[in-house]
Amino acid sequence: FVPSRRCLCLLGMLMAGFLLLSPCPASCDSCPAPCECSEAARTVKCVLKDLKAVPLEIPNYTKNLFITGNQISRIGAGSFRGLENLVTLSLNNNRINFVESQAFASLPNLRFLDLSNNRLAVIQPDAFNPRNNSIQELNLSRSLYNHSAISDVAAALSSGGFVHLSKLELAENEIIYLPLGIFSSLFSLKHLDLRNNSIVDVKNTTLSGLDMEFLDLSLNAIKTFRIGTLNELKKQPHLQMVLKDNPFVCNCDIEDFIQWLNATTQVLDIDKLSCAFPRGLQNTSLLAVQETELGCHANDGGEIVMQTSYVFLGTVLGFIGIIFLFVLYLNRKGIKEWICNMRDACRNLMEGYHYRYEVDSDPRVTQVSTSDV
Repeated sequence: FVPSRRCLCLLGMLMAGFLLLSPCPASCDSCPAPCECSEAARTVKCVLKDLKAVPLEIPNYTKNLFITGNQISRIGAGSFRGLENLVTLSLNNNRINFVESQAFASLPNLRFLDLSNNRLAVIQPDAFNPRNNSIQELNLSRSLYNHSAISDVAAALSSGGFVHLSKLELAENEIIYLPLGIFSSLFSLKHLDLRNNSIVDVKNTTLSGLDMEFLDLSLNAIKTFRIGTLNELKKQPHLQMVLKDNPFVCNCDIEDFIQWLNATTQVLDIDKLSCAFPRGLQNTSLLAVQETELGCHANDGGEIVMQTSYVFLGTVLGFIGIIFLFVLYLNRKGIKEWICNMRDACRNLMEGYHYRYEVDSDPRVTQVSTSDV
């Protein structure tokens, strides 16, 4: 039996009608009830909806997802499953404190992630998939619960495959120290914002291997930059820095930093850098501080004179010692005779004391002596 062309046509029309009338999957084009969706703009907004979790059934056409100003405390492993097209994800101001393993692992096209203004206490090191991580910009400003949470951030950055990350914002997190190797795997990093923290020192290994274009370290607790760190900064010729509002201590430890400032063009706000301590140099521009004011070499002349005096004194004492030994050698016979006389005199004296002791201690000897008299 060979179906006619008319039958085939009818069969095709029936199948097309069936496909049109069949229900679309929930995630195909539906919009979560509290959110606003625009298929034309490929955007979903769930702003100030008092959500307690990431909404389900987010349309899979979504490229831009804004879930902000809610009460979400946890990002789970399946929170964004099925959103392979997602490019921009904003989760700021949600009170998020826990990011589970594989939380962002199903987002191969994600480029921009905003987690600012949260309370992140735990970020699992495998929250990101190193095999498909395409994130280029990551905003973690005002996002950490306390300064110790930076350790979780460092672990996630190291193991999350952030090879495309070009911009990282970590401002206003009360960070005191930067963990060893926190930026070592960020080969594409160009913009790093660390302003308004409590960072006290930047070690040379912290910036090693990077080639950045912008670094903001303003409003921290940095007292100086050591020579090793300055050498690492010199290796990044395109880098521009902002360093204002740090409590620089103008003593001998800052001498290398001041010399570097006078020779570099990398610091954008160089005219705003001043001494915070000591009081005598307070508010003095670092460019105006002289070596004599630091007092690092003020006693160098005195130290040289003192060292010379010690050398001269040692020479004189050595010469006197040589003369003394030479005199002893010339008078060795007389000295020997004098020593022998002294020895005999001491022996006679000791024998006399010994005899008197025997007389005093033996009564018989005393009686014999008395009877003889």
